[in-house]
Amino acid sequence: MDRNLAIRVILLPRDTNAHGTIFGGTILSHIDLAGAVEARRHTKHKVVTVAMDGVEFHQPVFVGDVVSFYTSLLKTGRTSIRVRVEVEAQRNHDPSQLVTVTSADVVYVAVDREGQKTSLV
Repeated sequence: MDRNLAIRVILLPRDTNAHGTIFGGTILSHIDLAGAVEARRHTKHKVVTVAMDGVEFHQPVFVGDVVSFYTSLLKTGRTSIRVRVEVEAQRNHDPSQLVTVTSADVVYVAVDREGQKTSLV
């Protein structure tokens, strides 16, 4: 399965939760954006998120980590696209350390100008 780098960011103190690690909602937001980048490669239409399945937080993300969001196409339907997003962090304190931190499958649906489902092609 081909993986594409969709987004790479350095996460900042403003992205932390009460425990001092990166807030899961921040990671989920980036997952949604990364998946949309992949989905847009497969249709000329706008896409909207309809589901996020199997979200797993494997490791925490820390301030200063370089976080990469890799995508791969899992399936296309008539109006929908399922994308796998895998998130890896290059640790700020040890750049040679690369860990998988989160993964999720995201489903997008193509919509027309009125926001109604439409065929991908």
